[in-house]
Amino acid sequence: MKRSGILNRHLAGALAELGHGHGVLVCDAGMPVPDGPRVVDLAFRAGVPSFAEVLDGLLAELVVEGATAAEEVRTANPAATALLESRLADLAYVPHERLKELSAGARLIVRTGEARPYANVLLRCGVFF
Repeated sequence: MKRSGILNRHLAGALAELGHGHGVLVCDAGMPVPDGPRVVDLAFRAGVPSFAEVLDGLLAELVVEGATAAEEVRTANPAATALLESRLADLAYVPHERLKELSAGARLIVRTGEARPYANVLLRCGVFF
């Protein structure tokens, strides 16, 4: 058994399969999940695990070359905005409807137990060299 890092076997395996340019949507419990992408649902109950916990865990495991969030997060969820902007240097904003469209092209969707609005971000994988 792994000693540290991501212990969820479904998530660990999905992360190992990602390549350059693949998208990973980290989303709250209310984000519509499109058919197609692989989904790892970590939601246990409202707020568990939090968006921040999952995002920080993923950022420790992935190389991210870009990220996109819904522009509505800026007014509807200042705490999520502050979190995203403190962790992601190249964060872009698009309307929420556009983020939902983009999520259909993600390779992986990780659903958190977050219950605050617009706690969603689409990460674009980079390379470590």
